[in-house]
Amino acid sequence: MQESLTNSFNDSNSDQLVREKQTELERRGINHCFHAPVTCATAINEGVVAGFGDGTIGIFRPGLFPEIKKAHKGAILCIAADDDFILTGGDDGLLLKTSTDGYIEEIKNFNKKWIDCVAHKEDLIACSSGKNVYVWNSDQKEPEVLVHRSTIGGLSFDKTSKRLAVAHYGGVTVWELIKRKWKSSVFAWKGSHGAVSFSPNGKYLVTAMQENAVHGWRIRDKTNMAMAGYPSKVKSFAWVGETPFLVTSGADEAICWPFDGKCGPMERSPVCLGKYNNIMVTQVHSLPRENAVFAGYRDGSVLLAEINENNSGILIRGSTGAQVTALSVSSTGSHIFIGDDDGNILWSPLWA
Repeated sequence: MQESLTNSFNDSNSDQLVREKQTELERRGINHCFHAPVTCATAINEGVVAGFGDGTIGIFRPGLFPEIKKAHKGAILCIAADDDFILTGGDDGLLLKTSTDGYIEEIKNFNKKWIDCVAHKEDLIACSSGKNVYVWNSDQKEPEVLVHRSTIGGLSFDKTSKRLAVAHYGGVTVWELIKRKWKSSVFAWKGSHGAVSFSPNGKYLVTAMQENAVHGWRIRDKTNMAMAGYPSKVKSFAWVGETPFLVTSGADEAICWPFDGKCGPMERSPVCLGKYNNIMVTQVHSLPRENAVFAGYRDGSVLLAEINENNSGILIRGSTGAQVTALSVSSTGSHIFIGDDDGNILWSPLWA
């Protein structure tokens, strides 16, 4: 087990972030700078776990000082969480499993080949390195290897854990677990595909593309849904509300595509919200059980807005001068984590 750096807020690697004007959430939360970019974050139990560019993991829980652990020798590139453990992949070629009590276990060493993506659902773990996806279940010591024609851009299990979507150049391969064997089906669209996700109802599949666009498919018949026209690359998207909406970054507003009905967003206009000083949105995240979204901006600011054209949003964090690179909300909806490219973080209760 590697040494825990719990309560290290007084050492030289972290200092308190103080600004003259702070929002209410900033005043009642924890503001710190860790001097390493925040690369990823995800909810775990009632808290949030974050990865940093120096290989550090931060575990943030309500009412406690954050627990900081050195895990990787290089940057953490991807993260996933279960109730009992955290999975991280790094540019050191290590896939690590960290338990909530601090024990760090090496699952696989890829000999310094980057671990680009990681996904977890029930008893299945998947990660990607180069063109290959590696999948384990709870009774496997060695993974099954799923080979693709190009480098992997994104991984996602559906809610049943029976389907695994793998994004790559030219589209997405969906692997379905049938009688303990993985069978593949290709959803094609030219271009390079990155982050990928199934819709909450399992009817749609969407990706963020290198070409300043989002692409979707209706799964039952592979109908294409092209959502183009973004001024910059879409780095973040989230499913929000009961409709649901697919909310994306990539513009100077949060772009909210409706996915109700048989045809999803086709021939329909998105709802656009959270316009803030013409600054680009870099991260988005849903507010659990609400028809509302957090939008993080290139200057470090974060707004909370309902999905409504007339809603201008509420500023919950002011500018830090560095783009927001990670947003996550605890599963209970009680706390928010915000991280940026300079290592500034805010961990705060959402409600007074």
